Formats: sequence, C-alpha cells, structure tokens
Amino acid sequence: MHLDAVRTFVVVAETGMVQAAADILRITQQAASKRISSLERELGVTLFVRGARGVRLTVDGQALLPHARELVRVAERAAAAVTPGRRALRIDVVNRRGAVSNALQSFYRQSPRIELDVVTLTNIDAATALAEVSAGALDATFRSLRDTAGKVATGLRSSRVIDERHQLLVGPRHPLARAETVTPADLADHPIWMPGMSDAEPIGYYDDLAEEFGLTIDRIGPSFGVEALLAEIADSARLATFVGEGAQYLWPESYDLRRIPVVNPAPIYPMSVIWHADNPEPVLASFIAYLEARCRATATDDVWTPDWSPPRCV
Repeated sequence: MHLDAVRTFVVVAETGMVQAAADILRITQQAASKRISSLERELGVTLFVRGARGVRLTVDGQALLPHARELVRVAERAAAAVTPGRRALRIDVVNRRGAVSNALQSFYRQSPRIELDVVTLTNIDAATALAEVSAGALDATFRSLRDTAGKVATGLRSSRVIDERHQLLVGPRHPLARAETVTPADLADHPIWMPGMSDAEPIGYYDDLAEEFGLTIDRIGPSFGVEALLAEIADSARLATFVGEGAQYLWPESYDLRRIPVVNPAPIYPMSVIWHADNPEPVLASFIAYLEARCRATATDDVWTPDWSPPRCV
C-alpha cells in the first residue's frame, strides 16, 4: 500500500468529505479521489459510501481505519526519528468542532506564521494518546484525565485549561424549545440522546453528570454521523442532545433547531492539555501560556464539575 493513499484514507475518514481532506493535504480533490480509488482497487474492497453530503465508511473501511492510523503514525515516528526539530507542531484536538479546536484556531490567528499540524484522534483512548505524547509523535493532546484522577505519567505535564459548558439541542416541537435557559433539574424528565459514544472518558463523565442530577442519558444505538443526528433531533418532539457551547454545527434552516444554555449550575466538561516536560518547542510553550491566560480570564460562577476534575489553569 502506498503511504500517501493510506494517509489520504485516514483524513477523508476523519473529515467525512473528500474536498476537506484534499484541502488539509494540500492536493486537489481529484488527486485525493484517485488515491482512495487506488487503495480500494489494491485491497479489493469499497472503503466509502458516497453521498450528497460527503462520504461515510463502509464496514471494510471501519475495519481498516485503526490499522491505517497506526501505519501513518509509525511512518511519522520513523521520519521524526531522523529529522528532529523539523516537523510542524502537532496538536491533537480530539474533535474539530469543539472548544479545543476553537482555542487552537484563536491562537493560530495571533501567530499565523507558525507551522501547525492539527490532528483528531477521535477514537483513540486517553492512555494511547498520552503514550503518543510520551513517544514524541504528538506535542500535545487534550483529555479529561477522568480515569487517572488528573494524574499523568512521569515525564508528562498537564494543565486544565478548557472548561466546556453545555447547551441543550432540541427541535422546534420539543417541550423545552421555547426556553431561553434550562437547569439540570429541568432536564430530569427529558431523556438526552447521545448515540455512538465509545470513548471511556466522555462515557464516564456523562455517567457522573447523570448520577449527580438524576438525568437519563441514552447512549443506545450507533452513530450515523452528525448530519443524521441533527435530522433526528429536528424531527422529534422528544429527543434532545447535549452540544458544547463553542461547538460549531451547520444545519438546514428548515430544521429550526434551538441551542439552549444549561445553567444554575452550568455543567462543565473539563479538558487538560498534556505535553512532555522535555519538549523544547517554543511555540508549544507559548500555546500553553496562551491557554492558561485564557483560562484565568474565564468566569467560573455557578458551575458544576466532577469531583475528579484537576485544579483549573495550573
């Protein structure tokens, strides 16, 4: 298998769109499509189902994805081993729609000349992501550190710098659709639907949130992508879901979806940046300082955080 084709497959899988992947890889859409087609011919399987809104993985594509990611990581570690200090700063933002990605984008706007490689290890657990930081394949990642109670391995450093508030996302026929704000108590009689969640960290967090406030958070069912979830929410008088306050979503105007802040108290999903203590990259140090200053400027009145959350901004 050609590494360029494997790398293209991974990026298309993460973005869900061939054009978006081509932009990230700095190639044409036609070139990206040819790479995918070549890989499919070589393997003798179809990796993506094409649709009007993008592409989604087939069963064979889902089976290939973790191995393809590992191939790319091995190749990148091999290159880094013989070209120290030459690659771009590599940051795992976990999800390109969320608060972490927004913070990194804001930092980049202040320093647009820096070389930055943004990756999303969406289906990688925290232990694996931290191992990549220890190995030098990643310069930083963002995790809640729930399973280790805020602790990281020897040689790593962490700082809780992102506190993402929740909004309730509902369709126009939902009983809470006209509310300007909702409290956790208001949600006790309204199930929250979050299908397809597989990462132990958010699963544990939402279990803690449900237990604290008596909520019903339903993770049953596979995820068919954000677009399918939005369509289901828009068409339902019962379904609701949580989205991050800074998460970016687009939907047709006809959906008439409502984003309602959750307050009194506002539940917080805490995220820590984790990096290697011996990382000499000055841009990384600047980024961490930026995050900590941004954190200190953020209000924390009337919020709820899990008991395992590490201290803020340190």
